[in-house]
Amino acid sequence: MNLTKEERMGSGSIPGLILAMSVPSIIAQVINVLYNIVDRIYIGHIPGVGSAALTGVGLTFPIAVLISAFSAFSSAGGAPLSAIWLGKGDREHAQKILGSSLWLLLIFSAVLMGVFYIFHRPFLFAFGASNDTIVYAASYLKIYLAGTFFVQLSLGLNTFIIVQGQAKTAMFSIMIGAVVNIILDPVFIFVFGWGVKGAAAATVISQGVSAFWNLKFLLGNRSTLKIRPALIHFDKKIIGDILALGISPFIMRSTECLISIVMNRQLQIYGNDLYVGSMTIMQSVMQFLTAPLAGFTQGVQPIISYNFGAGYFERVRKLYRIMIGGSFIYGFCSIGTAILFPEFFAGCFTTETELIGLVGTVMPVFLGGMLIFGVQQGIQPTFLALGQAKISLFIALLRKVILLVPLALIFPLFWGVRGVYYAEPVSDIISVSVASVLFLVNINRILSKESLDKIT
Repeated sequence: MNLTKEERMGSGSIPGLILAMSVPSIIAQVINVLYNIVDRIYIGHIPGVGSAALTGVGLTFPIAVLISAFSAFSSAGGAPLSAIWLGKGDREHAQKILGSSLWLLLIFSAVLMGVFYIFHRPFLFAFGASNDTIVYAASYLKIYLAGTFFVQLSLGLNTFIIVQGQAKTAMFSIMIGAVVNIILDPVFIFVFGWGVKGAAAATVISQGVSAFWNLKFLLGNRSTLKIRPALIHFDKKIIGDILALGISPFIMRSTECLISIVMNRQLQIYGNDLYVGSMTIMQSVMQFLTAPLAGFTQGVQPIISYNFGAGYFERVRKLYRIMIGGSFIYGFCSIGTAILFPEFFAGCFTTETELIGLVGTVMPVFLGGMLIFGVQQGIQPTFLALGQAKISLFIALLRKVILLVPLALIFPLFWGVRGVYYAEPVSDIISVSVASVLFLVNINRILSKESLDKIT
């Protein structure tokens, strides 16, 4: 009997499934991160203004993160639910979830673009911009916001391709956009002389290409989970379910926005633009190093959801053990490399000796707790894959809102500007410990028929 790709998730070899689903997702995540990383590398090397321009564009990071967070609100809530219902054998309901998720993406796009365009300057000053950096931040952001619809659809619809077992197709969606971005960046920035405006324009065009690819696939015959125009509407019950599960990844991403605001403000208050620039570089390095891990967990998550929906609990146990263990090993090795060679990574973004020296001093401290954070990065998507919105939400809130933000405000009172950097490792270590305990206490209860029956 010939099985579809989604049906193989319930019966195929687990190592083979993980490779088939994760490798394309890892590649897609790495390429997706390059959208911002390549921009910053090129911008940091603009003659005469590179350091100020890099810092200015870095100040737009909270807004870019918040826009992507709203795409996760819809997609990271809707995609696992679609996978669970596919596992239950109800494709019609899975397509209703896709339609409602797309409706949310369109609404979010319109609201976000309007609000941020009108109030972009007050937001940027609140995020830590100075008179020297605001011109670069505003120039980049105004163009970037024109592509809000593209960002929402390229990121938000990609996960619905993955849950069908079409990880390679999802990868190509991201890859095509990234290749366009990498080609256009140096042309627009240096050849045409558009500077940061050129970087923003390249990003908008590349995201538009990825969004078109996603729509074309989900409307075509190759997709088993199709966009049906009649299903793109407000369904109170389905949207409630999507938002209930999506609130955790939304908070995880949107609190990155809050963290950036608090960190940049504190670094500006207790330091200057140089310290804000160091945070831009370190956040870029973290993004790049954790992208493969995000791709790995994104690839395994729909397999867990499908098998949970089908009631194959022993397969779920094997899958989450591989995901958590693999996440820890990768996280320890990749972050350890950055801690050992901080100045090398800083040199990729700037040639300014003082800024490279500062990053070389603070990065080992800033990333210290991330050595073990792979454990939580494996636990969090496991809870999401199993439809456990409340536990996942608490873990998301704990590290960033309950711990990191208050510590970033309190520690500088004792250690000055260095206290801002100390807040990160302390919150990481505490949150990993709590997440591990919650997982051990709850996992056996969750993997039961009674728990599965509650997801309706």
